[in-house]
Amino acid sequence: MNKLILVKYAPEIFLKGLNRNKFEKKLRDNIKYVLRGVSYEFIVDQNRWFIKGDDLEEIISRVKKVFGVSEVCIVSQVEREFDIIKEEALRVLKEINPATFKVETKRANKEFPMNSMEVSRSIGGYILSQCEDVKVDVKKPELFLQIEIRDKAYVYEKKIKAVGGLPYGMNGSTMLMLSGGIDSPVAAYMMARRGVGVQCVYYHSHPYTSERAKEKVKDLAKIVSSYTGGVRLYVVPFTDIQMNIIEKCREDELTIIMRRFMMRIACALGEKVGVQSVTTGESIGQVASQTMESLICSDDCSDRPVFRPLVTMDKIDIMDIAHEIGTYETSILPYEDCCTIFVPKHPKTKPRLNEIRQSESVLEIEKLVEEAIDGMEVFDL
Repeated sequence: MNKLILVKYAPEIFLKGLNRNKFEKKLRDNIKYVLRGVSYEFIVDQNRWFIKGDDLEEIISRVKKVFGVSEVCIVSQVEREFDIIKEEALRVLKEINPATFKVETKRANKEFPMNSMEVSRSIGGYILSQCEDVKVDVKKPELFLQIEIRDKAYVYEKKIKAVGGLPYGMNGSTMLMLSGGIDSPVAAYMMARRGVGVQCVYYHSHPYTSERAKEKVKDLAKIVSSYTGGVRLYVVPFTDIQMNIIEKCREDELTIIMRRFMMRIACALGEKVGVQSVTTGESIGQVASQTMESLICSDDCSDRPVFRPLVTMDKIDIMDIAHEIGTYETSILPYEDCCTIFVPKHPKTKPRLNEIRQSESVLEIEKLVEEAIDGMEVFDL
C-alpha cells in the first residue's frame, strides 16, 4: 500500500472542449513549477493525477495554492483486487473510528468484474460484519469513504479544499495598481484565479510615504506570488506628479486627476512590457474616487481594458477574502500610501469629464508620465 496525493482539477477545465489539453498542460506545468526543490513523482492513472513523494504535507501545502486545482486528497493506492480493496477500506475506517459511514465507488476501469454499486454495497456489508458499533448513513455520514478503481485502486476519505479557478497564465495579463490597502491584493488574487497573469505597479510618494510603506507593498506582492509563482513589481515615483497637481489644479479635483495619472502610467507600463489590461481594487461607491462619475473620468485615460473584480463587493466580503489568502494582517499595518497622504478635505464625488480634462490641461502630462516611468524601480518577487 502506497500513500499518494490525488489532485482534482476544477470542473470548469473539463468544459474546455478542444482546448482542454492546453489547460491541462498549463496546470500540470504550474504544479511542477511550485514543486521545484521537492522530491516527487507525477503519476497519471486513466486521466487521474497523483503525486508520490516523501513529504506529502509539504506537497499539499504547495499544490493547494495552484490555481486550477479544486481539491487534493491523501489516498491509499492498492492493487486492483476486491479483497485487497475491502481490507484497506476497513483499515481506514478503523483508524478513524466513526459512528456512521458511507461508501461511494467510481469504477473507471471496466475490466473490473463488479460495477460501482456492487463494490460499494459489498464493502459496506463487509465493514458492518467486522465492526459492531458502526452504522450506515447515506445522507450525513461521519465518514465518507471513497474508492476509485482504475489501473490501480485508491481508497480515501479526506478532501482538502484548494483555490480552484483556472490555470495561471492561460488568460492573458494585467497590470494591477497595488496599494498598501486591503482591496488591491484581493483584486490581484481574483484576477490570477481566473488564469490572468499579474504584474503590479505601486505609486510611491517619497518622502511623504516612508520606505516602510514600500516594504509593506513588497510584502503584499510576495504573498500574492505564493499563489502565482512570482510577481514583478514596478515602484513608480509619484511625488512630482502630486506636487504639480496640488500647485496647478483645484483642491477638490486632486484625487480624480491623481487617479487619471495612475491610469496613464499603468497603461504606459503595460505598453512597454506587453501587458494587455489594467486592474484596480476599486469597489463602486466605496470612496469619493470610486463613484460612477469618477470611474468614468479615470477610464477615459486608459487605452486597454480596465478590470475591477471587486466592483460590486461589500467591504466585509473583501476583508473575508483578505483573511483567507493571508494578506489582511499586512494590509492593515499603519504605513500610509500616496492615496491616503494627499486627500482633499472635500473631494468631488461627481466630477464632469470635460471639466477634469480642462483642469489638467495646465499640466505637462506626457512629460510627467515619462519621467515617472524612467525613475521606477523593478522588483521580481
